[in-house]
Amino acid sequence: MRSSLWPEKARLCLAFPASQFYTMAVALLSLAREIATMGTSLATESIRLARKVSLLIHLLEEIRDFATQSGGQTASSSSAASSPWSCLADLAFALESVKKFLLLSAWKSAGKNSNLESVTKKLAIQYQYVTWQLEKVLGNISYEHFKISDEVQEEVELVLAQLRREIEKIGVENLHIFQEIYNMLTSTNVKDFKHQRSFKLQATNSSTTGFVDRELRDMVTGLAEVNGKYNYDTASMTLKLMDRLKRTSHVDQFKIEKSGIRLSNSGRSTVDDKQRDSLEILEDFLCPISLELMRDPVIVSTGQTYERSFIQRWIDCGNGTCPKTQQKLQNLTLTPNYVLRSLIMQWCEANKIEQPYRLANGRMRSDGTFSEITGERSFINTLVSKLTSRSRDEQRSAAAELRSLAKRSTNNRKLIAEAGAIPVLVSLLLVEDKKTQEHAVTSLLNLSIYEHNKEVIMLAGAVLPIIHVLRDGNMEARENASAAIFSLSLIDENKITIGGTPGAIEALVELLDNGSARGKKDAASALFNLCIYQGNKSRAVRAGVVRALVKMLEESSTSGMVDEVLTILSVLVSHKEGKVAISKANTIPLLIDLLRTGQPRNKENATAILLALCKKDSKNLACIGRMGAVVPLTEISKTGTERAKRKATSLLEHMQKLQIL
Repeated sequence: MRSSLWPEKARLCLAFPASQFYTMAVALLSLAREIATMGTSLATESIRLARKVSLLIHLLEEIRDFATQSGGQTASSSSAASSPWSCLADLAFALESVKKFLLLSAWKSAGKNSNLESVTKKLAIQYQYVTWQLEKVLGNISYEHFKISDEVQEEVELVLAQLRREIEKIGVENLHIFQEIYNMLTSTNVKDFKHQRSFKLQATNSSTTGFVDRELRDMVTGLAEVNGKYNYDTASMTLKLMDRLKRTSHVDQFKIEKSGIRLSNSGRSTVDDKQRDSLEILEDFLCPISLELMRDPVIVSTGQTYERSFIQRWIDCGNGTCPKTQQKLQNLTLTPNYVLRSLIMQWCEANKIEQPYRLANGRMRSDGTFSEITGERSFINTLVSKLTSRSRDEQRSAAAELRSLAKRSTNNRKLIAEAGAIPVLVSLLLVEDKKTQEHAVTSLLNLSIYEHNKEVIMLAGAVLPIIHVLRDGNMEARENASAAIFSLSLIDENKITIGGTPGAIEALVELLDNGSARGKKDAASALFNLCIYQGNKSRAVRAGVVRALVKMLEESSTSGMVDEVLTILSVLVSHKEGKVAISKANTIPLLIDLLRTGQPRNKENATAILLALCKKDSKNLACIGRMGAVVPLTEISKTGTERAKRKATSLLEHMQKLQIL
């Protein structure tokens, strides 16, 4: 994605010609889609952040459509803060930050070095910052200006609510710092900043030696990094920030020297043995992925050097580009950088840093804590490799084994996902062999029980292939595909994604209508879960779910699913289209029969549905009066469950007002 499609700071975009508005909207949509499909080997919070961005795709599609319909003309007279140009450019700036953070998170996840405390701490601050930045930008988008539909507004509000819950965990001081750094990084008015992708702060004019707050400097470095700012004077920027935050930016030279820090004329500090952990490491000695001192540096085809374990994991995850330059790797050869390794070892010796040493197999060990590969992990890795075999029998057998393993324990579900099985299993959902399909979809169902895997499965693009199995697989595969959708839809964001996928709800309704007994139950569970989200209710109604549910009520003696049917109807009746469809489907007589003969829970739900149908509807009220609902309702108001009593009493009161009693 080329960042030059938009300016770095929102207000710069006011100078763009209106004809570029559509291009900008399309570029934003492309960026959001790229983020939504980023790697699956991330930490849970990173995956959830990518999922939140995926929920913004519908918003960006509507903004693109708005740009198309308006011919790129926008309200140029708007203030800078509310200008559509400004909104989109700020959103672009935020999404670029999210993308950068996810790349950094992926690099960290790719590492095998357990000594990643500093990287983890930096990523935690960056996560807080990009979350805050995204919430800040989304809160300023004008739904009315872009003519955003109610359903999409609901999606964006869901994302905003989730982001705000994350922001509540951030301390007030950090929020203040975030705002100051954001202002400094994006300012077009402060003379100290040059407005291009890479910039350098002007030197700070001070006759007093500057003492830089190390923790604050690290924060500046990390946040500038996710905002795409490179080659700047960190100390200078930190001093400016310290002044803004009213922190002491200069200290008594005697106190500094007494603490063990000696400032040279250049302002760069040296340290004594007591300050060893504040030792500055040459940038060339740090791996660009882990940002840690390299122990086994290797050169890739672009000429860049990385720590072997990190770049190998990067390649193993299917990446074919150089992480630092984004150039395509002409080959995957990793050439040891003996000269740099020697320099690092000399530097370690000179500074009394523990030197790296080799394992018997020739690999470099950084901390002596490489985990042993267990037989179980090795067995799972072998099975995953067989999933890509050219032999259909081997694929089928491996998928069946993984299905069984994933069913047994949470630990197996973790190991299978870590071995990279999920994307391969998703691809097997599209093969012609029905048994392989069945094993693959059931494996994904079992893997989805582990919460983190739900996110990985969604990011692997599993929804459409699962729907394919739901439509065309054998009955057991269709049942398990439906159960997988139910499991995945337990996460709110997934309700929106799955419900909005063409054919998903229709396939579930088809299984509900014509499936096996177990298939009907699985489809009912999935439909109920999806219809909790308001936007899916109309989709389900249009797919014919009410007709299928009423048919099941009529066959209640054989279907044994009265509870499930009433639960779904009670959710649908709260939607205008659902209420109309339920009324037209001749449901009222069936509900009244349940008032007389149903189980206590059935009576409760039937009463609740009748109340929703009859509120502000004198025609339906008169109908239930004619059908003799008064007697069973009176009985329920006295002997039913607490909820049933309230609903029955309210319904009787409505009937009394219309003198139906």
